[in-house]
Amino acid sequence: MTQSKLSGRRFVAINPDDHSLHIEEDAAPSPGPGELLIEVATAGINRADLLQRIGLYPPPKDASPIMGLEVAGTVAAIGSGVDSWKVGDDICALTHGGGYASCALAPIGQCLPIPTGFSMAQAAALPEALLTVWHNVFQRAKLQAGENILIHGGASGIGTVAIMICRALGATVYTTAGSDEKCRALEPLGASRAINYNTEEFENVLEELGVSGKINVIFDMAGGDFIQKNFNVAAQEARIVNIAFIRGFSAEVNFAPLLMKRLVLTGSTLRAQSLAQKTVMVNEILEHVYPHLESGAIHPVVQQVFALEEVEQAHALMKSGQHMGKIVLSM
Repeated sequence: MTQSKLSGRRFVAINPDDHSLHIEEDAAPSPGPGELLIEVATAGINRADLLQRIGLYPPPKDASPIMGLEVAGTVAAIGSGVDSWKVGDDICALTHGGGYASCALAPIGQCLPIPTGFSMAQAAALPEALLTVWHNVFQRAKLQAGENILIHGGASGIGTVAIMICRALGATVYTTAGSDEKCRALEPLGASRAINYNTEEFENVLEELGVSGKINVIFDMAGGDFIQKNFNVAAQEARIVNIAFIRGFSAEVNFAPLLMKRLVLTGSTLRAQSLAQKTVMVNEILEHVYPHLESGAIHPVVQQVFALEEVEQAHALMKSGQHMGKIVLSM
């Protein structure tokens, strides 16, 4: 292991009584075999962090209890058995918790280079979105070039990246968002049509466009009343994948279309998957997605960067749903 110049770290702690947030300090961790210690410049905020904060998304037993699932920064120290990175390299990574801190650990299988020309804020917006989209849309739902995909929550950090990846890899993209302003911003990213779900029924719009019943993949973080509508607009043999249920975990559903259309309904969370599974995702992303990041065809949308001490305000913006793209913390 290389010796790190970092002796301590500042991190965001959760008050267990009222779930409020404050800054604490402790010793910097040391990287184990196959790990890197990253001096964090920026950390991405995810909806999972808000759930963890209130006890609804507890970290695995082997994970850091500190919030934060993705970071960007520079390599500060290297664990044994690592020869693919060196101290001082710029890096972004999916962490096993611990991202809301001035330094964080990450296994090398979850580490990625920062694409040319990307800022640290943009880089921190990449890991969680890239792995979530790749695993669900391409590994689970097996989206192919020439197919139609419907992406719900298109204005989110994950949704904006999903639109650009799917378009870059040859799919026709339809998406939903909660305002006309967001919809106007999503079409230049690659959506053929962005639908304001507060003023339009996406079923009716897709029918008018002639693609209802022709949607091959649906990438859904909404759930609730969208579940039945997804069945209705899906093509024969369509694949529907859920990553969240912001509109509710419960719904009254007529499952007949599942049988008649031979639909595949699946879902996943990223955090619970093994390092081996995530390493495969990272390698496939480097092969299939990184050329489009390097070319500029795919670029994360960053709404706002908050200082670490402003983490409460950052969480409030995330909770409001008024943001477009990613919210980032700066150390």
